[in-house]
Amino acid sequence: MKEAMKNVVLTGFMGSGKTSTGRLLAGRMNRPFIDTDQKIEQETGMTISEIFRVYGEAYFRQKERDLINKVSRYTNTVIATGGGTVMNLDSMNRLKANGVIISLTAALPVILERTGRRTHRPVLECPDKCALVTRLFRERAELYRKADYSVDTSVYSPQEVVEQIINFLRQGGYWLGRSKG
Repeated sequence: MKEAMKNVVLTGFMGSGKTSTGRLLAGRMNRPFIDTDQKIEQETGMTISEIFRVYGEAYFRQKERDLINKVSRYTNTVIATGGGTVMNLDSMNRLKANGVIISLTAALPVILERTGRRTHRPVLECPDKCALVTRLFRERAELYRKADYSVDTSVYSPQEVVEQIINFLRQGGYWLGRSKG
């Protein structure tokens, strides 16, 4: 029987690489992967953009809190959170109680370039995306810094980010498993 390990919880601003890093990390660690935004879409049968448009951000944030309440009780799971999850202290405390919080960061110009490539980000459906991203990025920066560990994804490849996280988990005694590679 495998010994239970804490979850690995990825936080970070939109465009920081939580989903792609989470998938790679879960594969390397042979653990399940949950992307909270994707899970909300599955459970509601709507895209995040549709949820925002039809029900509003407050409704989405409640769905997000409900899901965090559920997944924070899991073990041995890699969880990628939505970019705004850090704004809810209760959700972050729940995730931290049974998880190691890893913040994926990137320089603001990199975030602006990455978020400019995608149009499915409902928070960014406004006339001045650049100003909004800059404001949100600065507002949330301190919250992301509260993580147990941070990796700057603007200077490392996804594989290098995963290696850094794995090294941190091993050194901190959080990971009892062995890599598949």
